[in-house]
Amino acid sequence: MMTEQSADPFGAFKAMQRAAWASFAPIETFTTAPAARLVRLAGIGDAARVLDVACGTGVVAITAALRGARVSALDLSPALLERARRNAEVAGLDIEFVEGDVEALPWADAQFDVVVSQFGHMFAPRPDVALREMLRVLRPSGRLAFATWPPEGVVGRTFDLLARYMSPPAGAPKPAAPAAWGDVGIVRERLGAAVRGLRFARGTMLMQTLSVTHARLMHEATIGPLAKLVEQLGNDPPALARLRDEYEAILADAFEENCLHLEFVMVRAEKAG
Repeated sequence: MMTEQSADPFGAFKAMQRAAWASFAPIETFTTAPAARLVRLAGIGDAARVLDVACGTGVVAITAALRGARVSALDLSPALLERARRNAEVAGLDIEFVEGDVEALPWADAQFDVVVSQFGHMFAPRPDVALREMLRVLRPSGRLAFATWPPEGVVGRTFDLLARYMSPPAGAPKPAAPAAWGDVGIVRERLGAAVRGLRFARGTMLMQTLSVTHARLMHEATIGPLAKLVEQLGNDPPALARLRDEYEAILADAFEENCLHLEFVMVRAEKAG
């Protein structure tokens, strides 16, 4: 009998992502200010029907709901969804949280006024499939908005670094590069005629830390792909030392006054048709 994972060529990759990102929750504090900027850019207001894709611990979903939106949210990770539900409960909000995959959204066509994603949908291995699904559940003239990392920035360069060291699961195809979603030219090409009114904005996320090494240690404990790679290189101390040196060199470019200054890109467009 064919299982869901065997039917999806990226099933093993997604299973690895589901497990790896379970440790992300401590980073949520740094993402709350960017979440407010994304919600504002998306024009989310009272009674809007909103879907937050790859919602993590729910910072965007909760920010939208506090503005009066009716929010549904989806993520691969049960651990992050548990945290998201607790966060929503603390805020006194009723949000629908669903475990699932952006490449197969469990909602009917044209259900939402706004579809958003903060640093999330970009990890889908097939950008065309993820985008098709996000647009499918969006009503005509509805708004699509997301935040990602530019490839030339610190986080984009980190993706490149990890890709040099890490291989996909045996037999699995290679997933698309997440930072491509932060390349303005690639975004224009991917969205194409499916949208209108495409606009871009930039922001900077501040991550407080005492030093570059403090930041690296925090990331090794919380950033799923990095934590997985550190684990994989545990039996190769020279390679692990090189990875850590290279990573700290990248982080040093963003470290100033006890903060990492991490530039991100925001995108907003309306669904055509």
